[in-house]
Amino acid sequence: MKSIYLFCIVLFTVTPSFSQQKDTLSIKGRFDVIYNTSNSYKEYKIIKKSRLNTLRNRVSDSINQLNNELDVKGQKINKLEQDLNNINKVLLKNIAEKTSAIRLQNSIFFFGIELDKSSYKIMAWITFILLVGVLCYFIFKYKNSYLIILAAKEDLLQAEDELVKFKKKSIESDQKLRRQLQDEINKQKGV
Repeated sequence: MKSIYLFCIVLFTVTPSFSQQKDTLSIKGRFDVIYNTSNSYKEYKIIKKSRLNTLRNRVSDSINQLNNELDVKGQKINKLEQDLNNINKVLLKNIAEKTSAIRLQNSIFFFGIELDKSSYKIMAWITFILLVGVLCYFIFKYKNSYLIILAAKEDLLQAEDELVKFKKKSIESDQKLRRQLQDEINKQKGV
């Protein structure tokens, strides 16, 4: 009996120090404290129900607290996933807009047809070269026509000069013939 009294006295003196440590101990540490402070009966350990209930309440509180923390963290994770999904949607939208803007920047609408800038440049240069070629052809034709017209004017002037000379000669020869005819007529009358 003395040993039980001695044990109770030691237990009461040691319990306040353990109770102060219980708040900072882990669950395993609390089980160890209860195990170490419990009595032994043959091969069994005797644990006070109040301590066991206290431990069970604390474990239950710890589990509830951990579950609450898990719920809060799960909600945070869900919120972060939703935010990440929204950010991904915005990012995909921005990438699509950027791709569209780059495509529009690198293309030109020509008569309602979308062309790459390189295709448009090639087409513009081909059109420019064709127009320069057509212009050169018309300049060449105009120059030839102008030369032909100048030659025709010179020929016309020469022909007009010849015609004037021919008219003068024909008038002179006509006058000569008329004189001769008149002289013959006069000779015949005076014969």
